[in-house]
Amino acid sequence: MVVAVLNGRAAEDPAIAEVLAADAERVAAVIAADRARLEAVLSDDLRYAHANGKVDTKAALMETLLAGRTDYESFEYLERTFRRAGEDAIVMAGRVIVGLTTADGRRKIDLNYLAVWRRESGMWRFLAWQSAERPRPVPEPPLPRAPAGR
Repeated sequence: MVVAVLNGRAAEDPAIAEVLAADAERVAAVIAADRARLEAVLSDDLRYAHANGKVDTKAALMETLLAGRTDYESFEYLERTFRRAGEDAIVMAGRVIVGLTTADGRRKIDLNYLAVWRRESGMWRFLAWQSAERPRPVPEPPLPRAPAGR
C-alpha cells in the first residue's frame, strides 16, 4: 500500500501517521541541532547519503550538525509518499526543497529522496536517507532565424 501525504495528513494507517510525526520531530531536531532530540530520533544504524555522494553514520552526521558545519534552515516537502516494507519498516520517498548554510554559503537545493524508518523498541527511528539533486531544466535552444530577404 502506498500512501501519499497531502497537507501534512497521512491516511488511515496508524504506523504511517506515527512516522509522519517522527519525521516532523527529525526535521525539528536537525534544524535545532539538538543533541538529545537527534539521539532519540536517529537510529544507531543510520546511513545518511547526501546528494553530493558523501555518506555519514549517525555519529558523523551529528558531529556535522552540532559543530554547525552544516546549518539546516528549512525542509519544504513538495512530495512525500509512504510504503510499508514490513511490519516494522516504512519507506518514505518524494521531493523536498532544503534550505541550508555551509562554508560555501547559503542555498536551497531541490532533492529527490528515499528514506527508511524502522520501529526499534516500539519507537520509529530514522534508519536511512539517500538523496540526489534534481537536474535543472535544460533551456530550449533558440529557433534559427530566417535569412534576411526571404
